Amino acid sequence: MKKILVVDDSALMRRVLCDIINSDNRFEVQDRAVNGLEALDLLSRKTYDAVVLDVNMPQMNGLELLKELNKRKISAKVMMASTDTREGAKTTLDALELGALDFVHKPNNAMDCRNEVFKDEMLSILAVVADSRAPVFGKTFSMEEAKTSKKVVELVSRHTSSVSGNKIVALASSTGGPKALQSVIPRLPKNLKAPVVVVQHMPAGFTASLAERLDSLSEIRVKEAAEGDTLEAGTVYIAKGGKHLNVQSSMGKYTIHYTDQPNREGVKPCANYMYESLQDSRFDQVVCVVMTGMGADGTEGIKRLKTKKKIHVIAQEASTCAVYGMPKSVVTAGLSDQIVPLDQIAQEIIMNVGVK
Repeated sequence: MKKILVVDDSALMRRVLCDIINSDNRFEVQDRAVNGLEALDLLSRKTYDAVVLDVNMPQMNGLELLKELNKRKISAKVMMASTDTREGAKTTLDALELGALDFVHKPNNAMDCRNEVFKDEMLSILAVVADSRAPVFGKTFSMEEAKTSKKVVELVSRHTSSVSGNKIVALASSTGGPKALQSVIPRLPKNLKAPVVVVQHMPAGFTASLAERLDSLSEIRVKEAAEGDTLEAGTVYIAKGGKHLNVQSSMGKYTIHYTDQPNREGVKPCANYMYESLQDSRFDQVVCVVMTGMGADGTEGIKRLKTKKKIHVIAQEASTCAVYGMPKSVVTAGLSDQIVPLDQIAQEIIMNVGVK
């Protein structure tokens, strides 16, 4: 049985969250804390399989707790309980950057947490977080790494002049993805010779903030993909949360199109739809990148894509994944051409598609 710590300043919300967690025989709430200070004291003395952490609390809030854990090098597997607002989305991204593994967006009213949809979602995410690899705190993309990245780009560009053809990069990630993307996207140059389309499993309202965050860190342009966007080389398109992204071909151009089909692989957006939409495209090659995340999203789509197109599949190496699920599925299916540590993925993308 997994031991859980619940941290929330609202007595009612704590009780509701604890009731939900204890209703599942996989989990047991071992301790409760009313703020970050209490949680810090507990985490410095005890080990838990997962921590459910509120953001806004007195004395020490959720972000301050994560910073303190970083500072003291205390590793914890944290699931944030975030509100579904634009401000909440930015705070959640800050938390993911600081080492939280995933999040559930919590209704403002504690009684609304008792509905089955929220309960199922929360328990599903908690199970993944509890089984995840504990994060390495303090590792974020730095300016020094950016300089190193530019040197790699310069070196690689000398050897990619012979890289020809019309290519696209299609990347899929889930749990641990927002932080992992910060180790990949900022390392890509603005003169990359291909567009990059990213499906990151996130609910509606969070992907715009993710795109803004990545754009602020990157030389390459990053945006949330809008309906009808024409794909351009040197731009990263982040799929909107809550919709399935497809790439459509028209008049020699490729555009973004969204559908509202049911969840697939339990998620929306689903990377399988993205990969399958590229089957009839005229790209000479699709570079498929599958990164950290639970489940097997991407495998079926890549398998179908391979029957129609020339592809090159890069899977994230297990020890660098928060959750070795999606990449493992691709590797097990015999679809991977390369298995690469997280900090080398950008370099391999550049090697495969080239720079202008």
